[in-house]
Amino acid sequence: MNRTATLQIRTPEGVTFSQVLAGPLTRFLAWAIDFFILAAIIGAVGTAIGFLSLIGGQALLAFVLLGSFAVQFGYNIFFEWRWRGQSPGKRILRLRVVDAQGLRLRFNQVVIRSLLRPIDQLPLFYFVGGLSMVLNRRAQRLGDFAANTVVVRIPKWTSPNLDALSAGRFNSFREWPHLEARLRQRVSAQEASIALQALLRRDFLDPARRVELFGDLAAYFRRKVTFPPEASDNMTDEQYVRNVLETVFRQSKSGSTAKAADLESNPAPAPVSTP
Repeated sequence: MNRTATLQIRTPEGVTFSQVLAGPLTRFLAWAIDFFILAAIIGAVGTAIGFLSLIGGQALLAFVLLGSFAVQFGYNIFFEWRWRGQSPGKRILRLRVVDAQGLRLRFNQVVIRSLLRPIDQLPLFYFVGGLSMVLNRRAQRLGDFAANTVVVRIPKWTSPNLDALSAGRFNSFREWPHLEARLRQRVSAQEASIALQALLRRDFLDPARRVELFGDLAAYFRRKVTFPPEASDNMTDEQYVRNVLETVFRQSKSGSTAKAADLESNPAPAPVSTP
């Protein structure tokens, strides 16, 4: 069966985001890493059980056994929620669980896919889940179907071309460095990524939708931080978004960017219809 290598997410404004899907082999390797980490944790718990059973009695032993069970089933739930769709194995191999429609991953989705993991593991080494991934176009196991999630690869982000972003214009926001600092604090990596994708794809948008999209983005960023009127006099909404991105991505004296490092640890871009 032919499999699409990417997940296409189309927004109401006509912008399409592409996410590269993780294949069964890569996901199995991530599971194997998690398996050995979890085995080491459970082994440590088992050692504690053996020691505590000698000195703590049956009540304490039962408590430790319950804790071991919780570790086994809570490992993926904890990490995938805490790390926004990543377990240690997924993080090492640059994979992430995301909502199949590009929305923010919800806690109940993390729980559902984790609760169905034992079924996907039947009869051994993820045979059921692996077969499901091979036979469907989005490489989803049963837990992914139930939770409406997919697993994607995280691209390696590089700093955008700031000269291209600013279009050769002086960024008037620089006259208010304290407001720029506040803007960097309040604009998340995900939000910056969405705006950057919109800007890079602006020439492919219908003119009316392009005006509407950048009007929404500019209004959203204006609510983040209010610059003095003279900072944006006679400035188009698109140029306002350019200024925001130039501020967010501008290199520091050490040569590191403000947001590029964070982009890899954030979820894939979500729809941008109503920022």
